[in-house]
Amino acid sequence: MRQLPEADRDAIRLVQDPRFPRLLEQITATGGCSRPVHLSGSTTTLDGTTGEILHHYDTRNEPGERLLIRCRNRRATVCPACSRLHAGDTYHLVRAGLLGGKNVPAAVRDRPRLFVTLTAPSFGPVHRAGERCRPRRGGGTCEHGRPLGCSAVHAPDASAVGQPLCPDCYDYTAHVLWHAHASKLWDRFVIDVRRRLASSAGLVQSRFAQHARLSFARVAEYQKRAAVHVHAVVRLDGPDGPDDQPPTWGTAELLIDAVRASACRVLVHTPYSAAVGELALRWGAQVDARPLRSDSGSPDDDAVAAYVAKYVTKGASETGAGLDHKVTIWGDIDTAPVSGHVRILMRTCWRLGGLPEYEPLNLRTWTHTLGYRGHILTKSRAYSTTYAALRADRARHRGQSEMPGTVTDTRWRYAGSGYTPGAALIASGIAEDLTQAQELRKDAALTVVGDAV
Repeated sequence: MRQLPEADRDAIRLVQDPRFPRLLEQITATGGCSRPVHLSGSTTTLDGTTGEILHHYDTRNEPGERLLIRCRNRRATVCPACSRLHAGDTYHLVRAGLLGGKNVPAAVRDRPRLFVTLTAPSFGPVHRAGERCRPRRGGGTCEHGRPLGCSAVHAPDASAVGQPLCPDCYDYTAHVLWHAHASKLWDRFVIDVRRRLASSAGLVQSRFAQHARLSFARVAEYQKRAAVHVHAVVRLDGPDGPDDQPPTWGTAELLIDAVRASACRVLVHTPYSAAVGELALRWGAQVDARPLRSDSGSPDDDAVAAYVAKYVTKGASETGAGLDHKVTIWGDIDTAPVSGHVRILMRTCWRLGGLPEYEPLNLRTWTHTLGYRGHILTKSRAYSTTYAALRADRARHRGQSEMPGTVTDTRWRYAGSGYTPGAALIASGIAEDLTQAQELRKDAALTVVGDAV
């Protein structure tokens, strides 16, 4: 007789357990999280005045004496369920800064607002999609004997797209060091935009904050060539942020001019190295700054928020530009499931990380992201709400927040993570059911809107 797979046998064992209904409740409460965190402990809620115990919860009454909570990983490759929740939070965070809501006034939709794209510079010619990769000047070969162009027309998903025409000509060192300084380059860019706005308005640069405030939310995305580029929503407010109107001189046109000029001007110098020298790092020549319309019914704002939310859940392995876990030894690079181009970038990152002059960059720690050590999504303080506030709102909606006038004593400890094979199978089914239910609700909402129109 054919034996059932281990996951099926384990699922049958769990279903036959008298505590299975409660285990099912816990898995459902996590949304079918792929790698839930296990907690052991208790929480007691007391009346702040009398000390009376109002509520007590202890995991000793739970299956396995543990409580399962979401892992909250943003990467879809790690946990699809939690990544969808994170994408939803990101959508609302970005949208609130564009249209208002979440304690942000609706007046922000009438402010000067841009959708900005900044790219990395060229580190060498690569195969491109949809066009022949012809050399800029004539034909021939490079000093390594490889063709300077490619006559093929590549499909967007072709494996050759983004790969160097000549790996020996490609500047892998500059690529890695640019990644390591990309966040600093962004900081310099924002500072310079403020300075240029002040100069254009005839203000002393140091007094810009007394007249206006620049707010932003940005997301980092890997291109096919495994180089990060930045998409950002940039908004100009008055000095008090979203609650304050910008000065009359603050226009979208002025903001566009400042963004373009700053993107061309700012640079960051790398630490001097006897092996590499000192590099001057800049943004790439491709800069896009387009105004976001404020007219009623414009699709721009929702589309931008959805675009940012889409990319914030992508892991490095999903984009083919690295790994979702850290590299601890050189051998991890040799066995990594990446392209040859990315493997060379990882090796370059590891090699440069061993030089004392680059020690502050922690390049070996960030080998799995090719040296990029910034957050995927960052925002200025006054742009909109925060992830913490959105999670707190969700907890209040579910009745999980602390009641006024009470004191809560919590005693928790980490007790593990993940599932047994059977529980993982059940969680996967729950996550799929919840996703289908969500899609059905979206379709129903679209049908109602269509009927109304």
